[in-house]
Amino acid sequence: MADVSTDDIKKLREMSGAGMMDCKKALVETKGDVEKAAENLRKKGLVKAVKRMDRDTAVGRVFSYIHAGGSIGVLLQLNCETDFVAKNDDFEALGKDIAMQIAAANPLALTAEDLDAEELKKEEAVYREQLAKEGKDEKTIEKIVPGKMKKYASEVCLMEQAYIKDPKMNMQDLVKQYIAKFGENIIVARFSRYQVG
Repeated sequence: MADVSTDDIKKLREMSGAGMMDCKKALVETKGDVEKAAENLRKKGLVKAVKRMDRDTAVGRVFSYIHAGGSIGVLLQLNCETDFVAKNDDFEALGKDIAMQIAAANPLALTAEDLDAEELKKEEAVYREQLAKEGKDEKTIEKIVPGKMKKYASEVCLMEQAYIKDPKMNMQDLVKQYIAKFGENIIVARFSRYQVG
């Protein structure tokens, strides 16, 4: 068993938010490599996060965010499982980041399932018309349209949008990271965005 220093355990705990024993075990497994240990903890945490996503979230907070000199405002309800998490500074940071995302990216819905069916039909009709004008045959259009609709959802659905602070991940990935960090389920319950003019 490799010797791991208390400083490394503390550093890994600060990086990952994982428990002391989990940090020590991860450092032993990676022979003291803090970066590899952090990556391993993150992977394990994301797997656990997926398992936690069906747990009840009856606690949480409402966040507000005002942007662009007061011309855009957001109200966000972010739910979790316990008061301990709801009062945590990191939970507050997550709420602010999500509210900022809503202000900047102006999503129409939380997920693709929440989009209005009539609006989706109109959007699909527009894509079909565009492709037909480009001279695409019906068979080709049938292959292209699902991809275009998926791209549309990734632009207008909050949880599928690229995170403005790190476009390599989407908002669902961001929330999963916090689920892994806290060890309990977190959901974006609802939001409203207001804009002057």
